[in-house]
Amino acid sequence: MKLHRWLACIVISFAFLTPSLGYAQSNYPNRPIRLIIPFTPGGVTDTSGRFIAEQLSLKLGQQVIADNKPGASGNIGTQMVATAEPDGYTLLLGYAGTLAINPTLSDKIPFDSVKDFAPIGKIGDAILILVANNDFAGKGLADVIEISKKNPNGLSYGTSGAGGTPHIAGELFKQKSGANLVHIPYKGGGQALLDLLGGNIPLVYTAVAGANQYVSSGRIKAIAVSSAKRSPGMPDVPTFIEGGVKDFVIDDWVGLLAPAKTPKPIIMKLNQALNEILNSTEGKARLFAMGITPTPGTPEKFGEQIKGDLIRFTPIVKAANVRSE
Repeated sequence: MKLHRWLACIVISFAFLTPSLGYAQSNYPNRPIRLIIPFTPGGVTDTSGRFIAEQLSLKLGQQVIADNKPGASGNIGTQMVATAEPDGYTLLLGYAGTLAINPTLSDKIPFDSVKDFAPIGKIGDAILILVANNDFAGKGLADVIEISKKNPNGLSYGTSGAGGTPHIAGELFKQKSGANLVHIPYKGGGQALLDLLGGNIPLVYTAVAGANQYVSSGRIKAIAVSSAKRSPGMPDVPTFIEGGVKDFVIDDWVGLLAPAKTPKPIIMKLNQALNEILNSTEGKARLFAMGITPTPGTPEKFGEQIKGDLIRFTPIVKAANVRSE
């Protein structure tokens, strides 16, 4: 008899619990949401994240607070979301370098890019560009390859830092073309561009958003973009593929993720709101101005890209012997 009473209590408990969980999800969000941006303010990752937070606030009727938590190449802020409560109130502004490259650089990464997160959707692709200072003798990729091979010390190219997407893109360019390039890491793409403008380095691999103003004013030369198609903001600049480097497509991407085990209804509500932003006239215009091509899609599609990029970048990193401790 006691057993029957115990089972009855269990059934009644679940009967009360299940509706409350369902109500919490259908009532989501009923308080502010925190969007962790794992980098310092000012870069394209930060500006795109703040725009999405602003727009999500309007769509969801609750404030989405952009919260910068930089450190360890994005690993600190990313880990914070990996270990957060999976209730939809702590989200991550995910970045290709952190989620798809950092895990290939070290065995000590404090999160699993696949197991610890629930993808919401990709925001877009930030197009990368190879630029040269105006004293550089070459004009196109063929010139870069030829000049680098003639220089016994190689040709230097700067990026925002070791292990970032521009660095890995530069290493892939070397592997595919045989160019004799030497990587020079900076503490940010802005510093690399300043050295390029000063004539202290011949080449820089960076985001279109950072280089556009200098290219359009004629202060530096655009060599090629590494996207599949030409940048809408720089339609006269050829792609690496057009320059003769086969199957060369690497973009920086940004996207939204939640902790693993976040309820599916919450993920889908956030995905719908994100896609509405990305498909809107204002969303497209604002992101294009940042050098980002919006990519509305499903959580599943974004998750597959993360998995695919982890597989794709691993052999490139190993061949280049790039490590991070």
